[in-house]
Amino acid sequence: MQAGGFIARRLRVKEKMAVVAIAISFFVIIVAVAISAGFRREIRGGVSAITGDVLLTGPSADLTGGADPVRTPARLQELAGVRGVERIEPVIYSAGILKIGDDIQGALFKGTAADTVSMGVRIPATLAKRFGLQAGDDLTAWFVGEKTKVRKWHVLSVYESPMATEAGQLLYVPIGDLRRLHEWAEDEASLLEVSLDPRFRDRTALAERTAELGWRATSLAGADEDPLRAVAATQRFPQLFDWLDLIDFNVYAILLLMTVVAGFNMISGLLILLFRHVSTIGTLKTLGMGDRAVAGVFLRVGARTAAIGMAAGNALALLFCLVQGTTHWIKLNPENYFVSSVPVHVDLPGVLVADAAAFLGILLLLLIPTLFISRVDPARTVKAE
Repeated sequence: MQAGGFIARRLRVKEKMAVVAIAISFFVIIVAVAISAGFRREIRGGVSAITGDVLLTGPSADLTGGADPVRTPARLQELAGVRGVERIEPVIYSAGILKIGDDIQGALFKGTAADTVSMGVRIPATLAKRFGLQAGDDLTAWFVGEKTKVRKWHVLSVYESPMATEAGQLLYVPIGDLRRLHEWAEDEASLLEVSLDPRFRDRTALAERTAELGWRATSLAGADEDPLRAVAATQRFPQLFDWLDLIDFNVYAILLLMTVVAGFNMISGLLILLFRHVSTIGTLKTLGMGDRAVAGVFLRVGARTAAIGMAAGNALALLFCLVQGTTHWIKLNPENYFVSSVPVHVDLPGVLVADAAAFLGILLLLLIPTLFISRVDPARTVKAE
C-alpha cells in the first residue's frame, strides 16, 4: 500500500481537458441540485404562506370552504400539538366582484386574524398594476348570495405574491369583516389552515401529517360538532407538486449524464497515462507487483485528478449560487415557472450525496481502462526498453 501510494504521487494525468471536463460536470450537477432544492423550497413555502399545508374543512366543503361554516374545535390545542404543526388558524374565503372604473373582475377575499384594520384590504401587485391602484385608494366589491351585499374597502398596502398562481391573487381582509358579511359567529370560519414545519412539507411527510390531523380532528370532535376533513396542499395544487417531481427527475437525469461525461473524459486521460507508462507497468510487474496492485496505483492517480476537478466544480457552483441567491440576476417568467427568478438553495446533504454518487460513478468507470494492465507483458516491455 505504501509503495503504491509513493508511485501514484509521482504520476499524474497531464491532460488538462480531463480536469476541466470533470469540473464542468460537477458544476452542472451541483447547480442542478441547488436549483431543484430552490424550487422545492420556494414553491412549498409559497403554498404554505398562501393556503397552509393542510386544510381542515367540513365533510362536504370544497378547498376554499363552503356556504356552511365550520366551528373551531373546542380542543384545538390538542390538534396543534401534532408533531410538525407550527400553527392552526381559522380563515374565511369569500368570492366577490370588483368594479373599478369600467372594468369588472372576480376576486377572492381571504379573511385572516393577522389583518386587523377594519375594512382595510391588502391587494396583490398584479391587481394593483392592472387597475392602477395604490395604498390609500378605495375599491368597491359586490358579494352575491341570497342577497347581494356591497362593501367599500380601503387599500392598506400592495404585496408581492410568493407565487404566480390564481391562489396567489388573494385580497387579504380582517376575518371579522367577513364574519359580519356572512353573519357568522365568532368561532365559525370557512376552514382551518394548518402550517407545518418546513421539514414536513415533502409528499411523504405531508401525507403522514395530514392523515394524523384528520384522525385527531375526527376523534376530538364533540357530540355537537361536525367532524373535520383533512386535505393536503398536494390535493389543492396537484400540478405544482407534479411539476416539482418532474424537476427532481430531470436532476437525476443530469446527474447520470454528467457522471458519464466526466467518467469517459477521465477514461481517455487515464488511457493516455497508461500508454505513456507501459514500461513502468512492465517494470512494476517484474518487481513482483500484481495486476490489481498496479491498477490500484493508476486508480489513485485517476481518483486524485477527479477529486481536483470535483473541488473546482463545487467551488464554481457555490459561487454561482451565492451570486444568484444575492442578486437574482437570472430572471424567469412567473406565468410559466411560478417564481420571478431562478431560485437556488444549497442543500448541503443533497450536495454531498450528489458529489459522492458522481465520484463513485467515475471511479467505477475508471475500472474499464485498468483492464489494459493485464495485457501488458513485462518481458516484452522491459526488453523493448
